[in-house]
Amino acid sequence: MNHMKHLLLVCLMCAVSFPMWAQDDKDDDKKDESRYLVGAVPVVDGKVVFTKEFIITGMPQEKVFERMQKYLTDRLKKNNNPGSRVVYTSEDQKHIVGSGEEWIVFKSSALALDRTLINYQVTATCEPGKCILEVEKIRYTYQEKEKYTAEEWIVDKYALNKAQTKLVRGLAKWRIKTVDFADAWFDGAAAALSAADTKPAAEKTATEKAAAKPTTAPANSPVVIVAATPVVAVTPEVAPAPQIAPTVAQSPTIVAAPAIATTEMPGYKAVAPAELPKNAIQMGTGGKLVIVIGKDAFNMSMMTADAGGSLGQSSGKPVVFCFLAPEQPYQQMENAETYTVRYYPANQNDPSIVLECKKMPSQA
Repeated sequence: MNHMKHLLLVCLMCAVSFPMWAQDDKDDDKKDESRYLVGAVPVVDGKVVFTKEFIITGMPQEKVFERMQKYLTDRLKKNNNPGSRVVYTSEDQKHIVGSGEEWIVFKSSALALDRTLINYQVTATCEPGKCILEVEKIRYTYQEKEKYTAEEWIVDKYALNKAQTKLVRGLAKWRIKTVDFADAWFDGAAAALSAADTKPAAEKTATEKAAAKPTTAPANSPVVIVAATPVVAVTPEVAPAPQIAPTVAQSPTIVAAPAIATTEMPGYKAVAPAELPKNAIQMGTGGKLVIVIGKDAFNMSMMTADAGGSLGQSSGKPVVFCFLAPEQPYQQMENAETYTVRYYPANQNDPSIVLECKKMPSQA
């Protein structure tokens, strides 16, 4: 987005929602904005990536992994949204990736509610005595139709004045609330990594008591030193075992052919497309279709087929039709050779089926 277009959008929003903006700006004036100025929104290779490194001296990697897995799982479950969950954990217990969707509230009163839906990805990299937490791929949906990315909305170039000494009116609340949002994730991680165990104080050794003493770091430091207290093993919650079926997919411009199931998923059973019940996908009951592109956790993209979908056939081949809303981009689907489609029944955090898909030629 060029600078002129960006300014135009800001002006239009101010005109439509002026009473809210005016009140928010007044509230922002009372807040110390110094910590939200230059550098508050870090950019890496053109992308907004909030990063914090935690040092937990003496904690084994598997314990770091267990604590972070529990933290990400519990934190994302608070949203009660099927699209907000842990989507990947590596077998070597090093990486945990979660996809989040929740509300950020700018202002709430008896007469007005000003908020935005935020989608994001959170990644924990676990190592012996260390954990790196990243919050990235941030996207906003405002008033159900206005869509922005963090890169075009809250970075220094747009959210700060020319002298970079003040926040730009209208964008100030977005930048402030997003920085606070990332900080809340980091504060929660620090608490999870330093959580005390359940052993009575009388049974703790002098070494354990010394390890429990908190160690502080500057508020804006990219590294946080966490006191490594004795660890309580965490058993990840096991969801009921649904089924997996290798099958096919179609977007408004893509028809996909069956793909062979080449990966094993614990708790899921591989079946042929013909064995799928016709009612395996029931969009009318509040379920969601989520399209996953890429298998590398760091390059994985996820999107919901907002207009729904269904199972069917095309030229005698089994397919799954995924209908996107007009404003949804589908270029990534066209560029992908393979992807998966997951169906989440209403109010469930795990897919009932995972459809492994392969693209086939189609007319535009």
